[in-house]
Amino acid sequence: MTASTGSTLPLPLLARGKVREVYEVDADRLLLVASDRISAFDVVMAEPIPMKGAVLTQLSAWWFGQLGNLVSHHMISADADAILAAVPRLAGHRAAIAGRAMLCRRTRPFPVECVVRGYITGSAWKEYAASGTLAGERLPAGLAESARLDPPIFSPATKAETGHDENITIGRMREIVGAGEAAELERLARAVYTRGREIAAARGILIADTKFEFGRAADGSTLLIDEAMTPDSSRFWPAEGYAPGRTQPSFDKQPLRNWLDVERRAGRWNGDAPPPTLPAEVVAATSARYLDAFRRLTGAPLSL
Repeated sequence: MTASTGSTLPLPLLARGKVREVYEVDADRLLLVASDRISAFDVVMAEPIPMKGAVLTQLSAWWFGQLGNLVSHHMISADADAILAAVPRLAGHRAAIAGRAMLCRRTRPFPVECVVRGYITGSAWKEYAASGTLAGERLPAGLAESARLDPPIFSPATKAETGHDENITIGRMREIVGAGEAAELERLARAVYTRGREIAAARGILIADTKFEFGRAADGSTLLIDEAMTPDSSRFWPAEGYAPGRTQPSFDKQPLRNWLDVERRAGRWNGDAPPPTLPAEVVAATSARYLDAFRRLTGAPLSL
């Protein structure tokens, strides 16, 4: 499969995000197509990462299969032949959707990200190190970077069209979606994270944190939507060698971030668009990280 910078399909295009195109199939169904675009520090790189979109789609599909008895989800199919049979207008476009497209039930998304943190890292660690808080709320004193959080912390965020999502309190989440809905989303997010953490741990991966999105279906049910526990929505750490008190290696875009950090410190990039041209070895190393995460979690290499 060649790298994809995006798709053009004979369906109404509803949205084009940093990674995905969202197409309308009909009043009840959407088609999500994941490109190989990649962003870092809120800037989309010019070079795609081969197989990244397929990893995001097929890993999400695998997780939806693991979680089916725990939470309802929006996936109808991520199999290209099944999608072509269900959506005849896509005839002749198999190459554009193979591996990277997911046919989904349509929902009304809740306007919050449901983040669950099993370890303190990333933006949570930065705030804690500075003030001992997360979203302004006090956390236990004496935590080290990458320390395990027991129990995990539910840490909602607002969804940003551009830039970073903003961590918010659960109280603010209740104001946005309602108290009953907030409680339901927290319960579901915690349950999914707990199941995912157990499955990943058995495969030598720690899920440091992850974010979920949920939507309300036409029948009133709450569905897990978008993607599920991928290298884009989660931090995966190798269990081997884990030690609190430092930053951990991860199965995501770390090679890309590391290289961009060097470019910024050297004054060759100011952090804004346009980004610098990525060396072929950075592209290859980043692609390898995504494929390795898929293989480790599912137990098999990605096959399309």
